[in-house]
Amino acid sequence: MPAQKDRWFPSFSFLLFCASFIPMLGSTSVLQELSPQEYFSSLQAGRASLAYFSHNVSPGAQPFLEQIENSVEALQDYGISVVKVNCPKEDVSRYCGKENALRKAYLFRGNMLIREFPTDALFDVNSIVANVLFALLFNEVKYVETLTDLQNIENALKGRSNMVFVYVPATGTAEHRAVMEVAFVYGTVHQFVLTTEATLLKDTGSDEPDASSARLLFCHCQQATDVAQPCRKTPLEQDLTVLNIHRHLKLMGAPLVTEVAEDPEKVSTVHLQLGLPLVFILSQKETYEADRRTAEFLAWQLLGKAGVALLSRDLVGLNVLLRSNVALKTPDEGVPIKYLVLEDTDEVITLVEDKSKVEQIQEDEDEEDEDEKENDNQDVQDDQVVEAVSRDKKRELPLEQILTLTEETFHSAMLKAAQTVVLFYASWEAVSLAVLQSYAEVADHLKGVQGVLLSRVNCWDWPGVCTTENVTQFPTIKIYKKGEQPLMYNGMLGTEELTSFIMLSRVSCPLKLMTIDEAEGYLRGELPSELSSYHHTSVLGVFSTAMSKAKEAFIEAGSILSGHVTMGMYFEDDALALSRKYAVSPPALLLARSGDRSVEGIALSKESAQDIVQMIRYRLLDTFPEITVQNLPHYLQLRKPFLILFSDGDIGQLESKEMLKLAKGIPQQAFVPCWLNLRNTPVGHGVLKAYFATVPSLPVLVWVNLHAGGQVFKFPPEQSVTETNILSWLEKLKAGLEIPSSTLSEEDWKPPLPAYDFLQMMDTTAPEFTLRASYRHGDGQEQQQPEGSEEKATVREETPEEAGVKAEKVQSPGRDLRGTAPRLAGREKQAKRHSEL
Repeated sequence: MPAQKDRWFPSFSFLLFCASFIPMLGSTSVLQELSPQEYFSSLQAGRASLAYFSHNVSPGAQPFLEQIENSVEALQDYGISVVKVNCPKEDVSRYCGKENALRKAYLFRGNMLIREFPTDALFDVNSIVANVLFALLFNEVKYVETLTDLQNIENALKGRSNMVFVYVPATGTAEHRAVMEVAFVYGTVHQFVLTTEATLLKDTGSDEPDASSARLLFCHCQQATDVAQPCRKTPLEQDLTVLNIHRHLKLMGAPLVTEVAEDPEKVSTVHLQLGLPLVFILSQKETYEADRRTAEFLAWQLLGKAGVALLSRDLVGLNVLLRSNVALKTPDEGVPIKYLVLEDTDEVITLVEDKSKVEQIQEDEDEEDEDEKENDNQDVQDDQVVEAVSRDKKRELPLEQILTLTEETFHSAMLKAAQTVVLFYASWEAVSLAVLQSYAEVADHLKGVQGVLLSRVNCWDWPGVCTTENVTQFPTIKIYKKGEQPLMYNGMLGTEELTSFIMLSRVSCPLKLMTIDEAEGYLRGELPSELSSYHHTSVLGVFSTAMSKAKEAFIEAGSILSGHVTMGMYFEDDALALSRKYAVSPPALLLARSGDRSVEGIALSKESAQDIVQMIRYRLLDTFPEITVQNLPHYLQLRKPFLILFSDGDIGQLESKEMLKLAKGIPQQAFVPCWLNLRNTPVGHGVLKAYFATVPSLPVLVWVNLHAGGQVFKFPPEQSVTETNILSWLEKLKAGLEIPSSTLSEEDWKPPLPAYDFLQMMDTTAPEFTLRASYRHGDGQEQQQPEGSEEKATVREETPEEAGVKAEKVQSPGRDLRGTAPRLAGREKQAKRHSEL
């Protein structure tokens, strides 16, 4: 610490010299002795002088004169001359004629008397300097005796200026002198208030005040815009010396939070210059507002102890910033910056107050890194999704096109675009992170599409938003349109499927068509060009004007299927003519598949919304589909036997033609004829091994009924795959004349481990999950609300007073470091291995 003091002490001395010292011709540190006539003729307007009048020096006055002489140099620093006036014996004027007058010292400004001091009140240099400056600074330093006087001054300053409140046990002490010397410099910047009444200490909020010790409180009254709002107070915790008080006021005037956009090693602030550490809160553009509030809350807690800076990862290309959320820079030269992962602001405060914690935290992080390396070396992790995310976790996702939402921005964001897509996820959970990768790819595909806004909400950071939006599982994707209920996506979470859903949901479902020409054009696939690559089948509901119940059921079915299929509706007077063209009568469905010129007419025998949804979903299935991981669930829902042709690549034209002929000729929903390309879907190798122990020669035709017995039958390899041979073989299966190649286990196909119980995990981690609102003493004021983000220079600063004006706009301070990524140590600990839950 002495090294730091040496560094800034000369600058302070120079400041005092420039601000207060006016050179005096012939001035020396020796006490001047003048006659009354010489003294009064030497007085200059605006110049202060301290004079002691004496006929002759009695032995009792000698100690006083010694102290007066010792104070000459100290008072000259403030432009105050000290003179001993020798009175002639015959002089009976005001200052020389009376005995009691000779026991006083007089303070003049020009030829005007400012104050008389009893000589016993000026007992040493400290008392002389303190009392003289106190008298001269009667506007800059107010003396109060009652709480009412103090409150009146405080109220008058609110919204205008700050106050320095000082308690000294008695005037004329070294502490009193130190305060007066600093007030000489800062009196035009802050209002100083002095008291010797110990009761006022307790009234200002000090705990168990020690009446024998001087105290100083910096009162942030400039930020208090309302008379009823108290001034926030920051105490000086060191002794009241000139250096300590000056240092405290410099810190109070420094920016509350400094925004940094350069290498932290190059950053220098007033805190570092005064020997205090600097704490960096690492942030990014998406969570700037939350990070700013966290930094401001922390800065108030550390005011006078450490500085706080907000460091943008987006603008500083350091890899270490991606693995930490807090950095600590000490004023010691040559000591590297410590990059840490901390849970909340309490840990940061403890870190500043107890330096030994830095080494302890770093040791803990080193141990975690070793554990992580050991886990990475394991052959197989329990969950394949966790494993995939873990291996790819260091790849930074391109999330620039995705708007990050918080509690404050969620509702306003819903009004920014005609269609807002929101991904609700938990940033520590593997499936959420996997989907976030797909979501980033979707954002890239939809870049430039007008009226579509992609956004995300981290439910781990903002549980209130997710609760309000009824999000009960992660990840969840919803589409919000102005004036409509949100639409939830329940399909596969791949890039293509999600992109298709977002684009198709832009079209009204069902789309109301007004003329037969519009209906015919709709069946021909006449939709906006940007939907051409996502449109596959058009479904048109045809109703007469009197079929209100069927129409309402169809509209409800459209709301369920929105985003999955394009649906139109025609219910004009000539609806019968349109339907008869396709050999059906209203109510009816007309299906037109993309690339197929024919239109299929289907009579609606059931008029409930669920029945219509089920019928449409079945009719949208391909006649002879290629089974993939994505579409398999749709076909499993039919609960029918599968006739699967496994092939190593595309199937031949002959097999394709025969299988398609078979599929079109079988009774409705008797079984599912399909094929599986092992090159496109490698998991088919594992399926075949489960059926036959080894992979047979390909192609191979297999019959399997997963929902009844699990028997697997293999089509005779010596026979050619034709419709006639297959039908003949199926008749033998029905008659029980064929022997199954294998029988699958009747056990349910369940995951190897239980699913995550998100609610239980949230409950057990409640202190870490929620935004904590506990307060330390003196935190009663609410945290300030940052203004909107703007272009940042290398360093943008905001003083405590500027920041404090906005302090009342936010509901609660940010106690956790939720805005930073990675999301603290707890996240990766929870996601390490599924088996540990």
